[in-house]
Amino acid sequence: MKQRFGTATAFAIVVGSMVGTGVFTSLGFQLAEFESGFALMFLWVLGGICAFCGAVCYCELAAAIPRSGGEYTFLGEAFHPSVGFIAGWISFTIGFSAPAALVAMTFGAYLEASMSWIDSTLAGIGLILVVTLLHAYSHQSSGGFQTSFTFAKIALILLFCGAAAVFVAEPQQVSFLPQWSDFGIVASGGFAVSLIYVNYAYAGWNATTYVIEEFNQPTRAINRALMAGTGTVLVLYLLLNGTFLTLAPADAMKGKEEVGFVAAKFAFGDIGAQLMSLMLAIILVSTLSAMILAGPRVLSRIGNDYPALEWLARTNRHEVPAIAITIQSTLAIIFILTGTFDSILVFAGLLLGVSAFSTVTASMWMRIQRGKPTAYRMPFYPFPPLAFLLVTGWAIAYTFVERAIEGVFAAGMIVIGLSLYGLVTFFNKRKFGDGENASKLDR
Repeated sequence: MKQRFGTATAFAIVVGSMVGTGVFTSLGFQLAEFESGFALMFLWVLGGICAFCGAVCYCELAAAIPRSGGEYTFLGEAFHPSVGFIAGWISFTIGFSAPAALVAMTFGAYLEASMSWIDSTLAGIGLILVVTLLHAYSHQSSGGFQTSFTFAKIALILLFCGAAAVFVAEPQQVSFLPQWSDFGIVASGGFAVSLIYVNYAYAGWNATTYVIEEFNQPTRAINRALMAGTGTVLVLYLLLNGTFLTLAPADAMKGKEEVGFVAAKFAFGDIGAQLMSLMLAIILVSTLSAMILAGPRVLSRIGNDYPALEWLARTNRHEVPAIAITIQSTLAIIFILTGTFDSILVFAGLLLGVSAFSTVTASMWMRIQRGKPTAYRMPFYPFPPLAFLLVTGWAIAYTFVERAIEGVFAAGMIVIGLSLYGLVTFFNKRKFGDGENASKLDR
């Protein structure tokens, strides 16, 4: 496949994937657990550190295994094709389709808040359809659309935070300095569950690894995009959450999804809130775009590796995996019509945490099996993977305890993925011969 994306598009995919539903909705759920300004901001700092640690691990894996597919490719290579298949199943269903549904739902909610005559559900579905058509056509239309809306997103966020700092005369009295009680909050189960929301908001840092084969100079492009993109997002997240907390009382945002709308209403009144809602809806376009761009490459890679599913890898005349893009967007629409926002958010965040935890573990396992890599080495090894595994593992464990229902469904998704792997390999062996010919992974 020809390589058509450059470093600017890689950066746009990272930032576009990360800055979306999570940062504009999760503060309300976090405030339901605790109201400490320091603990809330520390959540985003800790999440950013974890994202940096995970990013350097993924950079090392991408340099050693320069094939598209993300966790599907890395885990299949490091451990076993079945582990990779489960990761691919999670990426397709929960890693991209569910978050795309959340983004579309949030887009619709903000658009309806700005223009009450619009139906939020129809608006979300309509956005998915439009973006799908653009990404299913060509690399040029896909990359140009993604880059333009991502840089517009950054500009709008900075404009919002700057306007709040200049025009709000009486900000809320929030202390961001640590108190003794904050240390108990940081060690609590509520903080761990809130970290799942934060990890979900940072989840897009690995998006470029799904499209490795479609970049010019993939190792260089991905390394630069992951580092620059993650750093940019950390700064934007701190600015946004600090601004939200200083604009509106905690009680007004507690448990609310549209915290950006609530904060803007307190700061700028009804008209300002409507304009802010419209701005936030525009910001979410690049987030959905990045997910629809990157996610289907997992299905395409699976189709390349398993003859029984080869139709998933078929491309159009511009070498774009249009079938995979259409399938993922269809599943996202189904999520919109059947799911509730909070359950999808925790469910998706939990499974994404498990997948990332496994992949960072794979980076250490690859070092053990193959020795020090030559193409790219993560700095300060083994501290980045160990830090990521410690924090992410703690959050996952607490979430399984605190949100048992979502934990059971997450475990069920893993079992379904393993069952599908068994069915696919069985069908391959019957139709295409013995195990050595059943999958291109074995060749």
